[in-house]
Amino acid sequence: MSHQSALKLPTSKDLISQIHFAYQDGKIWLDEQRMLLIHSAVMGSLRQELIASLGYERARGFLMRFGYQSGIKDAEFAHKVRPEITTDEAFLVGPQMHGIKGMVRVEPVALEFDIEKGKFYGEFSWFDSYESEVHINEFGMSKDPICWTLLGYASGFTSYYMGRKIMYKEVQCTGCGDSHCHIVGKPAEEWEDQEELERCLLPDPIIEELFALRYEMSTLREHLDVHRPANDAQIFNSVGQSKAFREVCHLIERASSSTVTVLLQGETGVGKEVVARGLHQTSTRSEQPFIAVNCACIPPDLIEAELFGVRKGAFTGATQSREGKFERADGGTIFLDEVVELSPRAQATLLRVLQEGEMERVGDNQVRKIDVRVVAATNENLAEAVEKGKFRADLFYRLNVFPVNIPPLRERTEDIPLLIEHFLEKYHSMYNKKTLGVSDKALQSLSKYKWPGNIRELENMIERGIILTDNNRTIDMKSFFPSLAEPTHPLNIASNTGELCEGQESSGDDDLIDQLLDSNFDLNHFEQALLSRAMEKSKGNITHAAHLLGITRPQMAYRIKK
Repeated sequence: MSHQSALKLPTSKDLISQIHFAYQDGKIWLDEQRMLLIHSAVMGSLRQELIASLGYERARGFLMRFGYQSGIKDAEFAHKVRPEITTDEAFLVGPQMHGIKGMVRVEPVALEFDIEKGKFYGEFSWFDSYESEVHINEFGMSKDPICWTLLGYASGFTSYYMGRKIMYKEVQCTGCGDSHCHIVGKPAEEWEDQEELERCLLPDPIIEELFALRYEMSTLREHLDVHRPANDAQIFNSVGQSKAFREVCHLIERASSSTVTVLLQGETGVGKEVVARGLHQTSTRSEQPFIAVNCACIPPDLIEAELFGVRKGAFTGATQSREGKFERADGGTIFLDEVVELSPRAQATLLRVLQEGEMERVGDNQVRKIDVRVVAATNENLAEAVEKGKFRADLFYRLNVFPVNIPPLRERTEDIPLLIEHFLEKYHSMYNKKTLGVSDKALQSLSKYKWPGNIRELENMIERGIILTDNNRTIDMKSFFPSLAEPTHPLNIASNTGELCEGQESSGDDDLIDQLLDSNFDLNHFEQALLSRAMEKSKGNITHAAHLLGITRPQMAYRIKK
């Protein structure tokens, strides 16, 4: 008999009801199977050690076998909780248990199977894979799919359920930069690389590990380097491995081998000076000076003298001749931030430097040859500034020879965990402290935040978090912004969306809700009464009252104040 799924997961109530927390005995039960709650970050550390000690391919096989056995256990559970095993709903226990365990959210795309004939074909989309998240946190983006444990689980569950070997492949993976993960499953013999797939599930005897130890040690660096971007794909002293970041790195790499003028464009806080320094450090001018100038910080009547120097007596206050920023940068690189703020005279002199490679100090008639790589930056649209008459068109064309647009942080969220680790290391050293990093929930919220201040804002938040957090403690959400006490803060909204899992939203309370709605229910009055009763039961203790209502203390305080 063939089954075509409705491509919709059934209710999870029957599965969730089998979970029992016997905390007095130190046990968690799923039906009669003992379960464990393990931090996903710890699984990430285990993954890191496995790859470091066994190598990439052997670690992959180990984690796939680990997931495969877990899938078999849940398939046994599926037979028990949904005994009608020939139905799609019974099979979908596997995808649902993936979600209940916090491993990944699964959406069925296609499902056809016939147990009697042994036919099977399935496609599923995965969202928010824990395995992809921990891998990116430890190693950054990967060139190959990396949800090994989840893949093994799907194969083990389906193989047990179907009574024959079913293998899945991950054809999309967020660990490779895709928007979500996607898997395809079918009988092992229908895959062209059947032998390679099944090899991952074969036991790997310890004796083989011992014989291979010398080889693994010699190739360990190579295995790890597979997951690090090559030197020529990085910007010096910068952090990131997202597709958008790599594109910027590629452009900077090309520019560094030439003397072309570069125009960096992007919002405030995206790290334009870091990119400019990276360009300088990877160029043939790296041993020469790098001079950074923020044109917006210099008064218009002094900017020409600051940039190009001044001859003694050129104007009141010029008591001696001195060189400007360009002469100091001779042979190296000058970074002109907010170049749109240059005065008209300074724009004309800059154009001459770019066209002729020469300049004169203010009040002087001596022509000086200058060899400077110019990197300009602006967060304004220079083309629009030209149209408004604020910026010279001919200078714009000279600066715009090699434009590089640096993406805002909201367009490279894959880099947030890496940037957090970078700033944690920086400020741990600066403040002589050692926190345990950012909590999982805080990391999730930071990834969803829109970052109007970009990387600079993230750095400031991490610094604040470290200052407010004690040694050997995890930085939680409330350490980032004082306004997190407000439930309407963007981070609170982002983190609270969808937190109720299926089955919780109507756990026997439907009758009570219906009674309230049928009796001229007043929500404001009810909330006031509920808050008052909770405060009475807690004897005025806001923290205890918040616990009774299942909300945080800041949320409780906010509601009381309102």
